[in-house]
Amino acid sequence: NLFIPILLYLLLLLLLLLLSLSSFLAVQAENVTVLEGGTAQISCRLQNYDGSIVVIQNPRRQTLFFNGTRALKDDRFQMVLFTPRLVRITLSNVSVSDEGGYFCQLYTDSTHHQVATLSVSVPPETPTVEVKQDAVEGGEVELTCVSPRSKPAATLRWVRGGRELPGVVSQQDNGKTFSVSSTIRIPVERKDNGAALSCEASHPALGGQKRIRHYRLDVYFAPTVKIVPPSAILREGDSLILTCSVTGNPLPRSIQWSRINDTLPERAETSGPTLQISRLSQSHNGTYLCQAQNNYGRAADHYTLLVYVTTTAPPPLTTTPVTSHPATPTLPIFNPGAVVETHSAVPYAVIGGVLALLVFTVICVLIITIWCSVRQKGSYLTHEASGLDEHGEVQEAFLNGNDASQGKKEYLL
Repeated sequence: NLFIPILLYLLLLLLLLLLSLSSFLAVQAENVTVLEGGTAQISCRLQNYDGSIVVIQNPRRQTLFFNGTRALKDDRFQMVLFTPRLVRITLSNVSVSDEGGYFCQLYTDSTHHQVATLSVSVPPETPTVEVKQDAVEGGEVELTCVSPRSKPAATLRWVRGGRELPGVVSQQDNGKTFSVSSTIRIPVERKDNGAALSCEASHPALGGQKRIRHYRLDVYFAPTVKIVPPSAILREGDSLILTCSVTGNPLPRSIQWSRINDTLPERAETSGPTLQISRLSQSHNGTYLCQAQNNYGRAADHYTLLVYVTTTAPPPLTTTPVTSHPATPTLPIFNPGAVVETHSAVPYAVIGGVLALLVFTVICVLIITIWCSVRQKGSYLTHEASGLDEHGEVQEAFLNGNDASQGKKEYLL
């Protein structure tokens, strides 16, 4: 009794299989993937076509073509081939809104259909770089690389000097497309100004190529000032030219020249970073100051001028060290007592000659004094010996008892 229901069930399954197989054999469709903006070809292959009605519909089940005749007024769709074995249409300027299943239907005793799925790939455009705030020396800069539209989602990475910089990636679904961003934070110094970075976007639709956005860091920093001194010694009548070398970002627009505790000479001419004074005299002596300022700080350097009136070569002049000042609302105050004093050159050759002459004179005096002392001592000893001889003769006369007839002699002892 159970055999008959089971047999009927198996026959029903076989019938359904044959129906699906006949439908599959009657119409075949191919899936298509195309880049956005390109042209898609949608093909329907027919088996044992007997002249029945062939209908092609879009994903919204609107009829595009009825037996080769246009049914929908959309010039982007064109019937390019209609044969008993193959029906083909094209869709130009494809957009993501055209995605979906396109129906190939064959109306015979029963309806046969197949669906051709159209997929649209959207490659990313060249990404953009967004900066949250200005990069200032000693701080950090936040850079965000943005790929606003792609399908599937693009892959972003930051590169600096051939080395990848890790970033925080975020992704947003915009319906059928995706927007992707990658954010990095890096510390910056003035040496990083002009450093090259790049953001690379890769995507399967690019075929191994990349869309790259190059970016150069713009780091703001306070100025530095250095006065370039003259290479020669300055004497009366010469001309002085001082050049003030200034760096900074942004570069200071104006450079100020002044003389500490005094005004600039009448013959002083300033032109940007250059100060020139013609026909120098001692009245031009002093300390000259060069100052520069931007929005991030100020700096100054000063140079001490000493004009010589003699032909004796003075010691070389040097500029004083660069003095940097923090960004404050007032100009820097310089202490006049800190000015370096420069004195005239000492004739060392003359002093050396005088000292040598003095030493030679002292040695000569010592030699003469010693020689005189030795001579006087020898003379004294000679006279002393002579006195002893005379004294001996007196003693001898006294002992011999010489009478007065031989003459009276006086001896001085």
